[in-house]
Amino acid sequence: MSRQDRAKQFLPFGALKGYPEALRREEKRTRPRAELPEDRQEELDRELRQLQAGEQITVVYYCRGEYRKMTGTAAKTDRESRILQVEETGIPFADLYFIQREGGDEPEEC
Repeated sequence: MSRQDRAKQFLPFGALKGYPEALRREEKRTRPRAELPEDRQEELDRELRQLQAGEQITVVYYCRGEYRKMTGTAAKTDRESRILQVEETGIPFADLYFIQREGGDEPEEC
Protein backbone atom coordinates (compact mmCIF):
# COMPACT_ATOMS: atom_id res chain seq x y z
CA MET A 1 0.00 0.00 0.00
CA SER A 2 1.35 3.40 -0.92
CA ARG A 3 2.07 6.01 1.71
CA GLN A 4 -0.71 8.24 0.41
CA ASP A 5 -3.30 5.45 0.62
CA ARG A 6 -2.19 4.60 4.13
CA ALA A 7 -2.54 8.25 5.18
CA LYS A 8 -6.15 8.35 3.91
CA GLN A 9 -7.08 5.79 6.56
CA PHE A 10 -6.46 8.34 9.25
CA LEU A 11 -8.39 11.26 7.76
CA PRO A 12 -11.39 12.43 9.80
CA PHE A 13 -14.59 10.69 8.81
CA GLY A 14 -17.65 12.89 8.20
CA ALA A 15 -20.61 10.53 8.51
CA LEU A 16 -23.11 13.34 8.08
CA LYS A 17 -22.17 15.22 4.97
CA GLY A 18 -22.81 18.96 5.37
CA TYR A 19 -23.49 18.70 9.10
CA PRO A 20 -20.65 21.02 10.22
CA GLU A 21 -21.83 23.68 7.75
CA ALA A 22 -25.42 23.35 8.97
CA LEU A 23 -24.26 23.80 12.55
CA ARG A 24 -22.35 26.95 11.64
CA ARG A 25 -25.46 28.38 9.96
CA GLU A 26 -27.57 27.64 13.02
CA GLU A 27 -25.13 29.10 15.54
CA LYS A 28 -26.79 31.63 17.73
CA ARG A 29 -25.72 35.15 16.98
CA THR A 30 -25.75 37.22 20.12
CA ARG A 31 -26.59 40.90 20.26
CA PRO A 32 -25.18 43.32 22.77
CA ARG A 33 -27.61 44.83 25.25
CA ALA A 34 -28.89 48.22 24.06
CA GLU A 35 -28.00 51.15 26.29
CA LEU A 36 -31.27 52.85 27.20
CA PRO A 37 -31.44 56.65 27.21
CA GLU A 38 -32.31 58.25 30.54
CA ASP A 39 -35.82 59.29 29.41
CA ARG A 40 -36.56 55.67 28.38
CA GLN A 41 -35.35 54.44 31.78
CA GLU A 42 -37.65 56.91 33.52
CA GLU A 43 -40.56 55.77 31.35
CA LEU A 44 -39.91 52.12 32.28
CA ASP A 45 -39.69 53.06 35.95
CA ARG A 46 -43.01 54.91 35.72
CA GLU A 47 -44.65 51.90 34.03
CA LEU A 48 -43.32 49.57 36.73
CA ARG A 49 -44.70 51.79 39.50
CA GLN A 50 -48.16 51.88 37.88
CA LEU A 51 -48.26 48.17 37.08
CA GLN A 52 -50.81 46.12 39.02
CA ALA A 53 -50.73 42.36 39.57
CA GLY A 54 -53.15 40.61 37.21
CA GLU A 55 -52.75 43.09 34.32
CA GLN A 56 -52.17 41.71 30.84
CA ILE A 57 -48.85 43.07 29.55
CA THR A 58 -46.30 42.62 26.80
CA VAL A 59 -42.64 43.00 27.69
CA VAL A 60 -39.50 43.08 25.59
CA TYR A 61 -36.44 42.06 27.57
CA TYR A 62 -32.84 41.00 27.10
CA CYS A 63 -31.99 37.38 27.86
CA ARG A 64 -28.90 35.35 26.95
CA GLY A 65 -27.70 37.52 24.10
CA GLU A 66 -31.06 38.23 22.46
CA TYR A 67 -34.19 40.29 22.90
CA ARG A 68 -37.37 38.36 23.65
CA LYS A 69 -40.98 39.46 23.52
CA MET A 70 -43.47 37.96 25.96
CA THR A 71 -47.16 38.55 26.54
CA GLY A 72 -48.74 37.41 29.78
CA THR A 73 -50.21 38.33 33.13
CA ALA A 74 -48.10 40.39 35.50
CA ALA A 75 -47.88 38.31 38.65
CA LYS A 76 -45.92 40.74 40.83
CA THR A 77 -43.29 43.46 40.88
CA ASP A 78 -40.65 42.88 43.54
CA ARG A 79 -38.99 46.26 44.03
CA GLU A 80 -36.58 44.96 46.66
CA SER A 81 -35.01 42.30 44.44
CA ARG A 82 -35.84 44.35 41.31
CA ILE A 83 -37.64 41.56 39.44
CA LEU A 84 -40.84 41.68 37.38
CA GLN A 85 -42.72 38.39 37.48
CA VAL A 86 -44.71 37.70 34.28
CA GLU A 87 -46.50 34.35 34.45
CA GLU A 88 -43.68 31.97 35.54
CA THR A 89 -40.82 34.12 34.23
CA GLY A 90 -38.82 36.43 36.48
CA ILE A 91 -37.31 39.36 34.56
CA PRO A 92 -34.70 41.59 36.22
CA PHE A 93 -35.50 45.29 35.89
CA ALA A 94 -32.07 45.86 34.30
CA ASP A 95 -33.01 43.56 31.40
CA LEU A 96 -36.30 45.31 30.55
CA TYR A 97 -36.45 47.17 27.25
CA PHE A 98 -40.18 47.86 26.89
CA ILE A 99 -43.43 47.34 28.80
CA GLN A 100 -46.82 47.63 27.12
CA ARG A 101 -50.09 47.37 28.97
CA GLU A 102 -53.08 45.96 27.15
CA GLY A 103 -54.14 48.46 24.46
CA GLY A 104 -50.83 50.41 24.45
CA ASP A 105 -48.45 51.29 21.61
CA GLU A 106 -46.26 48.67 19.94
CA PRO A 107 -42.55 48.67 20.87
CA GLU A 108 -39.89 50.16 18.61
CA GLU A 109 -37.18 47.92 17.15
CA CYS A 110 -34.46 46.94 19.61
